[in-house]
Amino acid sequence: MVDDELLSILVCPADRGPLLLVDPGDGELLYNPRLRRAYRIEDGIPVLLVDEARDVGDDEHARLMARGRPADPR
Repeated sequence: MVDDELLSILVCPADRGPLLLVDPGDGELLYNPRLRRAYRIEDGIPVLLVDEARDVGDDEHARLMARGRPADPR
């Protein structure tokens, strides 16, 4: 589980925009719906490296958007 305080300051390293915290059922991840890129979270630590992100297709995008919440609670 990623701390809410940490989530409030995280942004996507590619476009500096807000991220969604998503739990698709097999562990949390951070998702940028604008670029359709997902960043994994390992042991509660977000891996926000552009080269480590994975692309998300249309079907997965819809699922992630339905399950996500903004990473910035403000």
